[in-house]
Amino acid sequence: MTTIKLHNTKTRKREDFVPIDPKNVRMYLCGPTVYDRAHLGNARPVLVFDVLNRLLRHVYGEEHVTYVRNFTDVDDRINETAQKRKAAGAEGTLEELIHERSNETIHWYHEDMDALGARRPDHEPRATEYIAQMIAMIEDLIAKDHAYAAEGHVLFAVDSWKEHYGSLSGRSVDDMIAGARVEVAPYKRNPMDFVMWKPSPDDLPGWDSPWGKGRPGWHIECSAMAKELLGEQFDIHGGGNDLMFPHHENEIAQSCCANDTDTMANYWLHNEMLQVEGKKMSKSLGNFFTVRDLLDQGVPGEVIRFVMLSTHYRKPMDWTEKKREEAEKTLRLWNDPDVVGFVTAHDKKPDRDVVEPLLNDLNIHGAIAELHKMYKEERFEQLIRSATFLGLPAGNGEFFMRLKALEQTQNWHEAGEELKFYAGKLNELRGEAMQTKDFSAVDSFRKMLLDAGVEVKITKAGAEAIPTSDYDHSKLEPLE
Repeated sequence: MTTIKLHNTKTRKREDFVPIDPKNVRMYLCGPTVYDRAHLGNARPVLVFDVLNRLLRHVYGEEHVTYVRNFTDVDDRINETAQKRKAAGAEGTLEELIHERSNETIHWYHEDMDALGARRPDHEPRATEYIAQMIAMIEDLIAKDHAYAAEGHVLFAVDSWKEHYGSLSGRSVDDMIAGARVEVAPYKRNPMDFVMWKPSPDDLPGWDSPWGKGRPGWHIECSAMAKELLGEQFDIHGGGNDLMFPHHENEIAQSCCANDTDTMANYWLHNEMLQVEGKKMSKSLGNFFTVRDLLDQGVPGEVIRFVMLSTHYRKPMDWTEKKREEAEKTLRLWNDPDVVGFVTAHDKKPDRDVVEPLLNDLNIHGAIAELHKMYKEERFEQLIRSATFLGLPAGNGEFFMRLKALEQTQNWHEAGEELKFYAGKLNELRGEAMQTKDFSAVDSFRKMLLDAGVEVKITKAGAEAIPTSDYDHSKLEPLE
């Protein structure tokens, strides 16, 4: 059997991946909180674990892998949007408006991730569909003295798991208490105790529970959904490294204590964060954008995928305009029908040379390097099979034509911006000619524009310069 090596955050080592059951390999990825469009950083774990999902199915068989990625649809930001809509006169109860907002954002999420070539997981559970399982798990934790109820809340008692809590992130409870910024509520026995259930006010949705009307905390959601769909123990749990603490640490504590197990998942994988032009993406820096922003700007999803996968998942990924341009250029080459040719079959196995790097802790950059080599050596049939396996287009004439159309659109837009200068100059000459009654300069300038492949329209509102298919900017240089 082919061996996959993965860097296990839990042990801080690169280990051979040995599934609990090779006939039922199970993986859970923390999904989005569906309150708005997915930003570019949200796409990174989706793409990283999409490739791992493909690799697992390649090694163990398509029918022997179960991949779960959840939707968190219990959130104050979702509630806030629904409340604003209700205040603006939207029809329906607040609960219906919240469900409507969640459906809307889940639809957006699917559209955007589909555009990036990410396969949908086998299961995409919504937190609101598993409230009963969450309540049952909380009741079990209380019965085992790992949790306690206080003032309508239920909190996990970290001291009951003190010897193990912090093992994933490499922290001790005492160190965390000393340096943590946690809510020190009067009902907490320990500042590190975290909420599993909290009361809901009358104006917000909630569910009946033994502790009153309320809603689950974030951490218990994933514990309950993972157990229900993958079992008490499973193979791989993934997410961004920003989730390692407290989210994943809390998941482990809840799940192990509720299930009487030593571990929740055998392998924990965490991807690094995303930067933009070398800086952390943030709204304050003006470099924050969503996947949809890029798609609407004309950046193909395949190009976004290529850029995102070109950096190893455990290194910070820096999105730059240069990388986008290079990715677009590469994909244009790989899909040029005059060079690579066309292909219609997408179900053939990838080349071993591309799979080999992936087996080594998901070295996608190394796999892409092999694709470059195949193109250079004109091994186009291998290129097409292997690129398709990675979710990248090769030998795809339709994609090539889409890139060409995009390039033409971009060129025309740039040309149109350039010609605004000349239209302005022509308007100045017309203004002078209206005073002097000498239109020779206007006619001369207009002729040079026509010779450069520019259509000139003159109306009472002014002159307009429009590029044609014969547009040649170099012929306008004497006019500058």
